[in-house]
Amino acid sequence: MKNFLPTGNCPVRNVLCRLGDKWSMLVLITLNANGTMRFSDIHKTIDDISQRMLTVTLRTLESDGLVERRVYAEVPPRVEYYLTATGGTLIPHIEGLVGWALEHMDGILEHRNHE
Repeated sequence: MKNFLPTGNCPVRNVLCRLGDKWSMLVLITLNANGTMRFSDIHKTIDDISQRMLTVTLRTLESDGLVERRVYAEVPPRVEYYLTATGGTLIPHIEGLVGWALEHMDGILEHRNHE
């Protein structure tokens, strides 16, 4: 029997919690679709995310090794974000989840309306 203990030592719970927030998967999909992007371009692409939340999400993804941040020594400084190799390996799984959601969306919405 597999246990998913809430002790903070469960790696499955820890990783899924980080990826299961409102914005992480959208940021990863956006970077995958568009390649290297500047902060402002990511923000324009996901226009309903606040600048602060985008900053927090990018920092989290960066600390997990899924996104890399490159700073150029220019005036004004130019900062770009891109998927790491590890981040890229996550994309097929996210796309699978998106495909599943699209396939079952009508049925799920129908069940919600019957509550």
